[in-house]
Amino acid sequence: MSSLESFMLPCLWKQTFGMECLGCGTQRALVLVLQGEFSAAFKMYPAIYTLLLLGIFLLAHIKYQFKYGHKIILALFILNITITLINYYLKHF
Repeated sequence: MSSLESFMLPCLWKQTFGMECLGCGTQRALVLVLQGEFSAAFKMYPAIYTLLLLGIFLLAHIKYQFKYGHKIILALFILNITITLINYYLKHF
């Protein structure tokens, strides 16, 4: 177990109901990205890269106030939700 994994939060949804939530795998995928395991991170949580892109763009937009930044953020948000829902459906059904 890496030192980052010792700081991970447990999924209360999974502990309570016995099935993964929509965000399960995000923390592990982020650790895999930081370790350079890019394909393993994608397999763990396919929305990890669009989620990172959304976070980086959101921080940049807060600082620089891009003209159409809000539309890009909305599009990335919708893309993340779509990827997450498709992944959840494929895992459980």
